[in-house]
Amino acid sequence: MSQKAVTKMTMTDGDIRQILVRMTVPMLFGMITLMSFNLVDTFFISMLGTKELAAVSFTFPVTFTVISLAIGLSIGTSAVIAKAHGSGENSAAKADGLAALWLSAYLVMALSLVGYLFMDPLFRLLGAQDDTLPFIHDYMSWWFFGAVFLITPMIGNAVLRAAGDTKTPSLMMACSGVINAVLDPILIFGWGPVPAMGVEGAAIASVISWLVSFGLILYLIVYRRQLIDKGHQPFREFIAISRRILHIGLPAAGANMLTPLAMAILTAVMASYGAHAVAAYGVGARIESIASLVVLALSMTLPPFVSQNLGAGQMSRVQAGYQMCIRFVLGWQFAVYLLLAIAAWWIALWFSEDPAVVGLIRSFIWILPLGYGLQGIVILTNSSFNALHLPMRALGLSVIRLFVFYVPMAWFGGKLFGVLGVYSGALLANVIIAAIAIYWFRRTLAELQIGAVPVKA
Repeated sequence: MSQKAVTKMTMTDGDIRQILVRMTVPMLFGMITLMSFNLVDTFFISMLGTKELAAVSFTFPVTFTVISLAIGLSIGTSAVIAKAHGSGENSAAKADGLAALWLSAYLVMALSLVGYLFMDPLFRLLGAQDDTLPFIHDYMSWWFFGAVFLITPMIGNAVLRAAGDTKTPSLMMACSGVINAVLDPILIFGWGPVPAMGVEGAAIASVISWLVSFGLILYLIVYRRQLIDKGHQPFREFIAISRRILHIGLPAAGANMLTPLAMAILTAVMASYGAHAVAAYGVGARIESIASLVVLALSMTLPPFVSQNLGAGQMSRVQAGYQMCIRFVLGWQFAVYLLLAIAAWWIALWFSEDPAVVGLIRSFIWILPLGYGLQGIVILTNSSFNALHLPMRALGLSVIRLFVFYVPMAWFGGKLFGVLGVYSGALLANVIIAAIAIYWFRRTLAELQIGAVPVKA
C-alpha cells in the first residue's frame, strides 16, 4: 500500500462490511499473538518459584492502573484524530497526534516517578511482605523506567488505527510479543555469557521489546507515514489539544478501571461459597477473555470508523456499521457458546481434577457464555459512545452495567440459589443492559442527526 493511501485512508465511503473486516482481522491476529506470548511470559516466571510469581502478581494493580490510563488516552487520541481525518483536516490530525504522544509521555513519566519513589509503602498497602518485596523491586524498577516505551507504541497504534491502518498495529503487537518470549528464558535463566537474572530478567526482556516497538512506531508515524508533526507545538496549542483528548481519555480510562473492580467484588462474593467457587470463577474469567477476543478486536476497529464518519457527517453509515457489528457479534458469540457448551466436560477436566471445581466450571460454561453476545453489545456501544465524543455516556453505561445490574443481580442470585444463582444473575443482567445500550445508542444517533447533542471538536 502506498504512503499516500495509508496516510489518507478513508472510511467514509465504500462497502462498510469490507472496511470493518479488513480492519478487524489483523487486529484479532495481533491480539491472539500478544496474548499467547504473555502466557509464555507468565509460564517462565512461574518456573522461578511461588514467591517470584506472587511478587509479579502483586504488580498487576499498579501496572494495570498505568496501562488503563494509556488505553484511555489511546481511545481519546483515536477519536480526535479519526474525526479530523473524516472532516478532511489532515493538518489538524497531525497536530493532534503529536500532542497525544507528548501528553502520554508526560503523564506516564510522572506516574512512574511517583510509583518508583513510593514503591515500598505502595506495595505494602497492597499486602506485599518482606519476602516478596525484593522481587517486586527487581521487577518494578525496570518497569517504571521503561513504562514510557510501553505507552508510546500504544498511542502510536491509535494514530495508525485512526487513519484506517490496523495491520501495522497488529504486526507491532506480534513483534513485541515474539521479542519478549525469545528474551525471557535467556535473561531469566541465563544462557552462555548472559547471567541468570530471575524476575529482573523478565522485566528487562519486556523493556527491550518495548524499546524496539518505540523506535519502530516513531519511525513509521513521524517519518515514513508522516501522520504526525515533528518536534513540539507551542504550549497553548498543546494544552488545547490535550484538553480534547483528556475529555474522552480520562472517562474512558475510568470506565476501563471499573471492570477489574467489579470482578474483585464478585470474587469476594464467590469466596463466601468456598475456595472451589473462587477457583471455578477464576477459570471462567480466563475462558471469557479468550471467548470474547473477536468482540475486543471489534471494539478497537469500530471506533475509528464511527469517528471518521462523525467528522464527515455520515451518521447513516455510523448507524449501519453499528447495527452490522451488533448482528455479527450476536451470531458469532452464540456459535462460540455452542462450541463451549459441547466441550464443557473436557474443558473443566483440563483445568482441574477436583470434582467440586469441575462441576462449577461446567455450570459456568453452560450459563454465562450464553450472554457473551449481549455483553459484546455493551462493549461495542461503549466504544462507539467514545468515538462519538460522548465519553460520559460511555462511562455512565459502564457504571450502570456493572454496579446497577451485574454485581447486584449476581449477588442477589447467589443469595437465592447459591453459586448457580450468581451465574444466572449475571446472565440476566447482561440481557437487561444490552437492551438499554441499544436503545440509548439509537436515541443518541437520532439526537446527533437533529443537532440535539453538542459534540466537541
